[in-house]
Amino acid sequence: MLEKHRENEVHVDKVEQGPASSIAFGLERLGLIAVRAPIVSCVILLALIVAAVFGIERIKIDDSLSQLFRSNTREFRQYEEVTKKFPAEEFDVLVVVEGKTLLARNNLEKLRDFVTDMQLVEGTRGLVSLFSARQAPAPGKLPAALFPAELPEGAAYDQFIETVKNNEIIRGKLLSEDGTLALIVLSLDPQVVASSKLGKVVGDIRALMKEDLGDTGLSVQLSGVPVMQLEIRNAVERDGLTYNILGILAGCIIAIIFFRKISFMVVAAFPPMIAILIALGALGWANFNLNMFLNVMTPLIMVISFSDSMQLTFAARDRLIAGQDKFTAFRNAVLVVGPACVLTHGTAGISFIALQFSDSDLIRKFGEAGLAATIIALITVLSLVPVFGVLFVRNEKIFAVKFQSADAGVQALRNFCYWIAVRMVGRPGLFSLIALLFVGSLGVIYANLQPRYRLADQVPDKRQAVAASNRLDAKLTGANPVNVLITFPKGESLYSPETLQTIADVHATVEKAAGVGNVWSLETLRRWLAEKAGSSDVATLKEYVGVIPEHLVRRFIDAEQDAVVVAGRVPDKDSSQLLPIVDKLDSELDVVRKKHPGYEVAVTGLAAIAARNSAGMIEKLNRGLTVEFALVAIFIGLAFRSWVVMLACILPGIFPVVMSGTVLWAMGEGLQFASVVALTVSFGLGLSATIHFLNRLRLESKPGVGSALAVERATVLVGPALILTTVVLACGLVVTVFSDLPSLRLFGWLSAFSMVAALVADLFILRPTAMWLINLHAKLHGADKPAI
Repeated sequence: MLEKHRENEVHVDKVEQGPASSIAFGLERLGLIAVRAPIVSCVILLALIVAAVFGIERIKIDDSLSQLFRSNTREFRQYEEVTKKFPAEEFDVLVVVEGKTLLARNNLEKLRDFVTDMQLVEGTRGLVSLFSARQAPAPGKLPAALFPAELPEGAAYDQFIETVKNNEIIRGKLLSEDGTLALIVLSLDPQVVASSKLGKVVGDIRALMKEDLGDTGLSVQLSGVPVMQLEIRNAVERDGLTYNILGILAGCIIAIIFFRKISFMVVAAFPPMIAILIALGALGWANFNLNMFLNVMTPLIMVISFSDSMQLTFAARDRLIAGQDKFTAFRNAVLVVGPACVLTHGTAGISFIALQFSDSDLIRKFGEAGLAATIIALITVLSLVPVFGVLFVRNEKIFAVKFQSADAGVQALRNFCYWIAVRMVGRPGLFSLIALLFVGSLGVIYANLQPRYRLADQVPDKRQAVAASNRLDAKLTGANPVNVLITFPKGESLYSPETLQTIADVHATVEKAAGVGNVWSLETLRRWLAEKAGSSDVATLKEYVGVIPEHLVRRFIDAEQDAVVVAGRVPDKDSSQLLPIVDKLDSELDVVRKKHPGYEVAVTGLAAIAARNSAGMIEKLNRGLTVEFALVAIFIGLAFRSWVVMLACILPGIFPVVMSGTVLWAMGEGLQFASVVALTVSFGLGLSATIHFLNRLRLESKPGVGSALAVERATVLVGPALILTTVVLACGLVVTVFSDLPSLRLFGWLSAFSMVAALVADLFILRPTAMWLINLHAKLHGADKPAI
């Protein structure tokens, strides 16, 4: 039986009649252009590779924490306005010092030396710490520093420490209530943060940590946006190298194991590698920035291109074994398998187009890059597989004789595929019903998944920044800022009674808001002056604002003095937990808005943007995935000109998505950005196996051949390549588990799992479903009219 399937491989070529019968409308013939002049094609390829190398050098890294929410929405524009007027948070390094002996005299002396040394680090604009606190001012004099030049000793020191712990400026803001954690805020020059100098500056700070505090027994960690950006930048660069090496190795190793010839490994594995190089070069020339999603483009290109490269190589290999010369074998492989390759890239392209409906500029850019990479991968693979086959395959007659009797690996896969096919077509109606009920049950579970998002998911979780932020969450109410922007109406100045009262009311509201702490504003200084100096007049307030360092003033008052910020902090919780806090605060501020008409009061900050936008953006992406199901099914049905094909691909296409969603549900996870994007892309990529099978089934469905036999033949002929490519693709994607970025790890393993689930759906759902629909078509239209 299996020998008849192999003999049929050569007969299939006679069925191919050119573009008129092609499901790709003849686009597969693009692959025959380069093979007509293989040497010239290689020269052109070399030029493209050189250009791609220069293009890759142009790629920059976008490490902004707000990149995911970058959009044209009112909320994000408002957030950008705040970061421009009050740029401190984007450039603050948070130094977290913790230990039970933090306030011991010797350790406190060394901590002060450390703070002094940090102010001398190149690129530092200013610093705020517990040593910045002041004593109550004497009448007509500026307040002295809270910490004297020489610290007291004995009982006087103990009394002094109690004074420090109870200081209103320090307590709960720069020093934890129990006195075991201190926060030092180091403001960096914006140009340093945006440049390659950031690594050196952070390195200098770490060196001082070791030098000044290394023998104190205190734990010292760095966090803040610049540190997180640096960790993201390093992780993106490191991950890109890891993905390239491991993905390429996986493809080469599996190809050489099963093909057992270096030449066929080159034919199957090198076109995808070159596709990666050219695609990344093109993205560089198109000024795309590397970020948390585009960083996964390398394994995605590998996935897109290696699948079709393996299919073409398998088809040509079978023809060589059947006795064809290499020119004919690779030409026929392009004509027979090429249409399915075009169609698989088409469905992948639709998946990337679906991402254009996201509100996030980052995700839309990822979709644009993916679409461009898909087109490049298609042209590269279709062109280079036959070119490399003609150039590198030698002694095809000897090869044919050798492998006709010794092809154990592939033959074992064929036997496995045949065993499955015979059982699936035995009772197609029953298996189709079981599949429908099973997929429907998984769909119910998937529908109950809730959106999830945390800012920490964008940051490497095996580094210091996340750990330090967690300590701030535990001891100082959080590390993530939530700001309230107050914009004055025309005619009102910063020091007018109405403005000061508005600031006071907003400050009081934020202080009382549940879940928000560490509140700072101009009102903080005003209260301190009223309590310690007994002065609440505007002249004194102006005087003190005038002597405070510029970088501190700009944290709360913009340069034009027409807007201020009341800054608070919240823990890094899931967006579903943060959103009620933000919404309740916004609602409570309505009282202030009514009391002070004309003053614009808006809750903003990265945590607020994330809490408000993440759930809606994830739900919109998820709805787009549902629409994609229908669009892809219609697209494939139109390409095959068959309603049977359109219906047959729905269940196996949906299965990987709902199965992956069920795994997320079982793990207690929800739908994150990375998981929805992974499922969206994997749906399009996972249909590769479905399309290649249906294309072969179309060619096998000839007069005189029963539907069961056609399904068995198609399974045996394409099954081994589908299994091998799935293994390679899963390996290419699962290498992302080595990433330090949680979102990329999630993207990688979920995409790999989806690919395996797609193979399971192709073997156990598509076959009986297609068989049952073909039989139904025969009953409705008669056996003479082909179903596919």
